[in-house]
Amino acid sequence: MNANSILQGKSTKVFDVKIEASLQQAAQLMDDKRIGAVLVRGAKQEICGVLSERDVSRQVARKGSAALDRPVGECMSRKVITVQPNTSLDDLMNIMTDRRIRHLPVVDGDQLLGMISIGDVVKHKINEAEAEAEAMYNYIAAG
Repeated sequence: MNANSILQGKSTKVFDVKIEASLQQAAQLMDDKRIGAVLVRGAKQEICGVLSERDVSRQVARKGSAALDRPVGECMSRKVITVQPNTSLDDLMNIMTDRRIRHLPVVDGDQLLGMISIGDVVKHKINEAEAEAEAMYNYIAAG
């Protein structure tokens, strides 16, 4: 199981906002689409950062409702950690745990393939464990 196989089972649509969009606009998009993060893109459509629910809540905690008028470019996480399609499920889990992040863009060279969330990783880890348990049960039952 790897990043590519996770993407095959879900929509590869990645929602994004422009770097000059307001925090309010980005938060509204995340609420409308029921997602926890958006990519932030610059004028040439390059990935400039990731804005997560955590980033939004930190800004509101620090600046109050005035934070919602701030540009996303001032609030986003700038260091974007990406993974490749062949990154294993265990490596995805380790990266997310070690870096304390919940969303990973999957890229192949310069091409964005999709975004994987911690929920996707947990779902596939559970499916993997259930499949192993069933295989073990069938092996023992065949005895």
